[in-house]
Amino acid sequence: MKNIGILGSGTWGTALANMLSKMGHKITLWSKFEKDSIRLKTEHTHPNLPGSVINDEISFVTDLKDACIGQDFVIFATPSPYVRETAEICKAYFNPSQILITVSKGIEPETLFTMSEIIKDVVGQEYKVVALSGPTHAEEVARGLPTLIVSSCEDEDVAKLVQKEVNNDVLRVYTNTDIKGVELCGALKNIIALAAGMSEGLGFGDNAKAAIITRGLAEITRLGLAMGCQEGTFSGLTGIGDIVVTATSNNSRNHNAGVLLGKGHSLKYTLEKVGMVVEGLNALTAAKELEEKYHVELPIIDVVYAIVKEHIKPSQAIPLLFGRKAISEF
Repeated sequence: MKNIGILGSGTWGTALANMLSKMGHKITLWSKFEKDSIRLKTEHTHPNLPGSVINDEISFVTDLKDACIGQDFVIFATPSPYVRETAEICKAYFNPSQILITVSKGIEPETLFTMSEIIKDVVGQEYKVVALSGPTHAEEVARGLPTLIVSSCEDEDVAKLVQKEVNNDVLRVYTNTDIKGVELCGALKNIIALAAGMSEGLGFGDNAKAAIITRGLAEITRLGLAMGCQEGTFSGLTGIGDIVVTATSNNSRNHNAGVLLGKGHSLKYTLEKVGMVVEGLNALTAAKELEEKYHVELPIIDVVYAIVKEHIKPSQAIPLLFGRKAISEF
């Protein structure tokens, strides 16, 4: 069994803490907010994980040092905009024998770094960093429902080590050495989920949603290949698997935000209604920068960007997409 520190007590960080603790690992869960830590410790519930009882074997802390020093694994579960800031604070407490794991999904604007690249940029290239990613709604993991996920690292032995310690009877873990492709999928599928939600909010049916998912995956694949990623990643769990669950589920905050925007609600109202971080919105700027850097066309991502950043109406996106030149599918 391992000592594991988890940085971030949102839904995914808490769900992982609960599952790993029940496996027998010694878990320390850090929260930025003392009131959240106290609630988890005393009430054994999370407001966004209804029906789940939080294991009282978990240590709940508000000092990052306590979640970093002496841990075998440290898991970054903070929202993507805060990964760099968190790593900067924690780097004094890390040592290269530890394995650092990211479950955050995003791309940093300007640097265009993935989450694992941000962590290495801050703490040093000698550290082993793993991305855990896939179709993994926290609400279902917290309830012990069957789930598959991918442990990704350039060093396959490290990916396998994490696989060994995380794999259990309800969470099956695969490995993949294409960490850039895995993380690219994890970040950009959230934008496609926004688009699928907008389609639903506009009153469109399953045909339109299926088209958005399929062509959205084609866009992510096109960009990934231009960046040197492995094609198989995009047809796997972190590609098609993650995009399907995020674009179709009522558990998906990105899908739900898209529905509200499609119905004509403001971004401010949408964020208040969802009540949690909508990572697809955070990924838009970096996605546009990647599109320009690698000279690829990302039409669905373009219209989501135009709706969110340039304030066009969602209904105006349809002629933008259907008015494009007719081409071969492949």
